[in-house]
Amino acid sequence: MQLATQIIGLVVAVLVVTGIARRFDWSPPLCLIIAGVAASFVPGVPAYELDPELVLVGLLPPLLYSSALRTSLVEIRANRTPIALLSVGLVVFTTFAVGLVTWLVIPGLPLAAGFALGAVVAPPDAVAASAVARRVGMPRQIVRVLEGESLLNDAAALVALRTAIAAIAGSVAMWEVGLDFLVAAVGGVAVGLAIGWAAVLLRRRLLDSVLDTAWSFVVPFVAYLPAEAIHGSGVLAVVVSGLVLGQQTPRLLSGPSRLASRINWRTVQFLLENLVFLLIGLQLRRILGEVADSSLSAWAIVGICAAVLAATIVSRIVWVFASALARNLLPAWVYPWRFSAAIAWAGMRGVVTLAAAFVLPADTPERGVLVLSAFVVVAGTLALQGTTLPRLVRRLDLPAPDPGEDALQQAALLHDMTQAGLERLKEIRTDDDPPDVIARLEDKQAYRSDSAWERLGFASSLQETPSAAYRRLRSEMLAAEREVLLTARDRGTVDDEVLRHVLDTLDIEESMLEPHDEPTRATAAELRTPANTAGQCAHLADPGDAESTVEGCEDCLREGTTWVHLRLCLTCGHVACCDSSPRRHATRHYHETGHPVIRSYEPGEDWRWCYVDRLVG
Repeated sequence: MQLATQIIGLVVAVLVVTGIARRFDWSPPLCLIIAGVAASFVPGVPAYELDPELVLVGLLPPLLYSSALRTSLVEIRANRTPIALLSVGLVVFTTFAVGLVTWLVIPGLPLAAGFALGAVVAPPDAVAASAVARRVGMPRQIVRVLEGESLLNDAAALVALRTAIAAIAGSVAMWEVGLDFLVAAVGGVAVGLAIGWAAVLLRRRLLDSVLDTAWSFVVPFVAYLPAEAIHGSGVLAVVVSGLVLGQQTPRLLSGPSRLASRINWRTVQFLLENLVFLLIGLQLRRILGEVADSSLSAWAIVGICAAVLAATIVSRIVWVFASALARNLLPAWVYPWRFSAAIAWAGMRGVVTLAAAFVLPADTPERGVLVLSAFVVVAGTLALQGTTLPRLVRRLDLPAPDPGEDALQQAALLHDMTQAGLERLKEIRTDDDPPDVIARLEDKQAYRSDSAWERLGFASSLQETPSAAYRRLRSEMLAAEREVLLTARDRGTVDDEVLRHVLDTLDIEESMLEPHDEPTRATAAELRTPANTAGQCAHLADPGDAESTVEGCEDCLREGTTWVHLRLCLTCGHVACCDSSPRRHATRHYHETGHPVIRSYEPGEDWRWCYVDRLVG
């Protein structure tokens, strides 16, 4: 009963503190650490001990696995040079830099112990950096680099820590260090690939969503333990297996299986991520008790902690800007200095740092001071960098992701998907297929494509789009239908199994309705087609340059109908309405004239569409 009460108390504390932090736009990890520190000194609160084995074996694998599932292998490859420089090069550099500083400021400390602390504080936290980066609207390229770094740097740091601990007990040759890194890397990748593909083959045959999700919870541990058993990197094995599954499962698993797995993993990740920060704060009383045995004075310990924190922060800044200056030799690192500044300051540490600190052998000289220094690095980077990073991003004027650009890419992609679906329908339909069924399928395809295009032009549109009206009306209808279902349930007139089946049907349809709120974007710059989305054809290469001063769809104004968004024919300057509009005058104009290219006539937009080749440019 006592254990159950403590677990419930921890979970409730996480939910309350996280909810308050999000309500006031504070940093949840920092708030949880502060709450944990305060609670650790409250009489009657249990002295929770953060067992390093629990973190490294029980918590770290599922956290890294869930992040790897959502990470694009394509993006990892595209940013492999900066990710490698940060996840391996920076870890080694930080290990040596912090190790030397620690050795200098702690009298009589073995150099190997200093390097051990350097390895402990080397890896930034996977959760804190990406969470802050997304919240403040960093460019996605930076977010991808930070996420890739945080996935892979734990492996390098733990290998470095293992080597440093071995050096504390005795001498370690450089060739042994290199061999240890090689075995860890090769073994981790090999096990990760094997487990990842084995999981792909297994999950391909699982048709039950519950069984599939349950198996997905086993994968990170099945990858971690064998890799560690052969002295490989368990962390690297977990990441590789997650990347393999994340890349392959969209082709293999059913939609319900992917949806169930994604929702369950998000819940698990949320609880684990936030729980570990609360546990970090709860460790302070225990750490201070160990520091009390040190022969160093309180002021000396404060100075040591400050020096380690400063060395950790400065070493990242030095390495990132040094790498940026060397971009002529490393063409893959082509980020401007503003991007480098944001990456350099996004070095918040987390649970791996403190768990690794507790791994230090009990007979390590000044172990309590080293563990306290690691705690200060975690709390200090979250407090200093985590709270100032949003302000730095604003001062650097970094381009935030543009919802309008996202909507344009989504519309272009959905259009291509819609055309592929309609082509397949033409291939497989037979004369025996009911015409009304074919018409319903075609209408459904058109609705999905049109609703995506309707998300464009929202900065200037004052009227409700047809898709938004559909979502609003259908949501009200579903609410009325649910009330009838609940009334039947309360009266007991329908069997419970039937009720649950019908309710599941309503829930699925409701989840498919997009949010009512349309995104907003700044109109300071025109919305143009992203380079990786823009198509190339002869018509787009020479689209024409016609202009117009008409303030609405010419045909709608003449016919007395309404339009959604406006398009300009670049051949003759005719202004007409898009396919989301009831009369689709822009498409009709193309069929009547053969003029191939239109341009968006909405304020703040400068993208084009070729009717002949069906390309956005």
